[in-house]
Amino acid sequence: MTKTVLVTGGTGTLGKLVTPLLLMRAGVRVRVLSRTARTGTDGIEYVAGDLQTGEGVAAAVAGVDTILHLAGTQKGDGDKARALVTAAQAAGVTPHLVYISVVGAERVVCESALDRAMLGYMASKREAEIVVQESGLPWTTLRATQFHELLFTMVRALGKLPIAPAFDFRFQPIAAAEVAAELVRLTLGEPAGLVPELAGPKVYTMKEVLRGYQDAIGKRRPILSLKAPGKAAKIYKAGGNLNLDRAVGEQTWEEFLAEHLGASVRA
Repeated sequence: MTKTVLVTGGTGTLGKLVTPLLLMRAGVRVRVLSRTARTGTDGIEYVAGDLQTGEGVAAAVAGVDTILHLAGTQKGDGDKARALVTAAQAAGVTPHLVYISVVGAERVVCESALDRAMLGYMASKREAEIVVQESGLPWTTLRATQFHELLFTMVRALGKLPIAPAFDFRFQPIAAAEVAAELVRLTLGEPAGLVPELAGPKVYTMKEVLRGYQDAIGKRRPILSLKAPGKAAKIYKAGGNLNLDRAVGEQTWEEFLAEHLGASVRA
């Protein structure tokens, strides 16, 4: 029997890795929620819809067996998850809802405006987690640490500054491809609730992440160490975003840089 999987965020960093893996599986039909109308290609059906407004989401969820919810931004993830759940309920369907969250979402609590400005995406992910858990739908949530790809975007932007700022944070980055593979396994499996987290093999300070990038491109610039303000930042820099017991990722930050930049980097 053919299973239809709706992927939100299907054109993002993780979505671009997940959809080909799903298409490789026999008996799986892939549907991607897109904010604009697109012609289906490579076996993917695109359905126009907007999780922020809810427009078109009902049509997107109609007849699906599983929803793989990858779409996320700095804020509003709870509302996006709620739009999916509401649409499913209105359509009278009970798909398996699979959600990707972040390690530490339940620990890094954002109470003040400063907290939200610094680390609001953690609170946004936690809000979405709760929506998924309380949806009444069969669900699975996977938490992962920061992707190499997202850290790369950050350090590349900071690397253009005359002096790169580095907060007193630590990261445990993991390859998005490794997370994608686990998400596909969970998507094609049975609902499992909150599953074991995925974390990268090594922990780095923000300064080490920046310096590794600078060395990889052969352009060293000054790095200014800064103390991050706020209660949420205090939890974060104490390791609230890490999981040393689940350091199951294989690719290191250095290996990622070497692969993506074709440079010789120091371990």
